[in-house]
Amino acid sequence: MSIDANTVAARSADDNGPLGNRVHHVRADELDGYAAISGGTVGSKRLWMGLVENPPLSATDNHHHGESEAGIYVVSGHPVFVYHDGTKEVRVAAGPGDFFLVPPFVPHREENPDPDEPAVVVIARTTQEPIKVSVPELYQLEVPEAQ
Repeated sequence: MSIDANTVAARSADDNGPLGNRVHHVRADELDGYAAISGGTVGSKRLWMGLVENPPLSATDNHHHGESEAGIYVVSGHPVFVYHDGTKEVRVAAGPGDFFLVPPFVPHREENPDPDEPAVVVIARTTQEPIKVSVPELYQLEVPEAQ
């Protein structure tokens, strides 16, 4: 379906939200820390995107992203994503071009075991700002059964 310029111009600010009716461009050198698209940078209401670089031989703490889903795209390097399957830790090695989905509330951590190369990833989350809740250990998320 095509929307003509008159239709777009006729929409009110309430219809378009704080984003208005224009495309926002955030250049690589304009990132706010590692946030590119968020409520604070461009007025996003339901989306957060950013670029994260994990240095060689590094690991994040164990954490989850609350109610937010996280989509991850590996730009470069070879990060390892670690979560718990209820019996043991599971380590999933990744490389450039790989994608991951981390569901809401799933505890995990990211590691970069490479001694020389950083791991660079693009992250998209379904909340306008990043949510990161640290947890003392990885555990399997118990999903309640549908009734």
